Amino acid sequence: MSALDGATFDRHRRELHVHCYRMLANYHEAEDAVQETYARAWRARDRLEESSNARAWLYKIATNVCVDRARQARTRARSFAEVSWLEPYPDRLLDLAAPPDEQPDAVLAARETIELAFLAVIQLLPARQRAVLVLRDVLEWSAAETAVALEMTVPAVTSALQRARARIAAASAGADRTTQPSPYERELLQKFIDSHERMDAAAALAAAREDIRITMPPNPMYFSGREQMRGLFDVAREMGEWRLVPAPANRMPCAASYLRAPGDTLFRAHKLDVLRIDTDRIAEVTTFGPELFAEFGLEPVLEPIA
Repeated sequence: MSALDGATFDRHRRELHVHCYRMLANYHEAEDAVQETYARAWRARDRLEESSNARAWLYKIATNVCVDRARQARTRARSFAEVSWLEPYPDRLLDLAAPPDEQPDAVLAARETIELAFLAVIQLLPARQRAVLVLRDVLEWSAAETAVALEMTVPAVTSALQRARARIAAASAGADRTTQPSPYERELLQKFIDSHERMDAAAALAAAREDIRITMPPNPMYFSGREQMRGLFDVAREMGEWRLVPAPANRMPCAASYLRAPGDTLFRAHKLDVLRIDTDRIAEVTTFGPELFAEFGLEPVLEPIA
């Protein structure tokens, strides 16, 4: 008798979505992967015995779905700049990911394994090597469990893990195993919000590192340094009036921006800015479009403040 039914799958849907997102670095592709996981699992449900671990079985299927998609969908990226499919993940949904009696949130969505820098760097790995890294170092599966899931030998799993760890070592150095932005990061986010709403370039530049990096996936645009940041402020000032609200993403500080263009009466959803803080300054801003505002629980438009 099968141990899989709709309720069992629904119980694990959000954590599977986070897993697929981590593998693919794209919120919408993760949704498609979860749907495919369910379809594959349902077709093969008779193979799952009543006494079997349905959760581990679903993770095995989801991982292989992601490996297949990563191989088929695109050429593997060779640098951060080529990870054009990167999308943010709302913290409010990360908080719903783990069944409290099965998987602590610190493991499932620990900050160093969900931050944009980590996601981008593991996209540089071959698909199966990426899967080994995620199963072993994020989900903390054993080498034997990972080998079964990916139809590999234990020595092959060990070798793949060593290569993957070497590739990401520099990017993950010094990561803090916390679940939320620190008070100082929230303070810097508020400075970012205030300076952008007032279009105060001097205040924004003062909060940024000299070598601040700004990217805007999927666009291949890259800006480096305070002077280029100042130029972006000049463009934003001409676009109209801005309102920003906090919208935590990937366990990182993030602000959602609304723009009221000249002649408009409403502030309309425009972009999400995810901040990476280094010591006491903003080191990087990754800017995304407004496509995920609903998933962040954000309204599409805001009324002017009376």
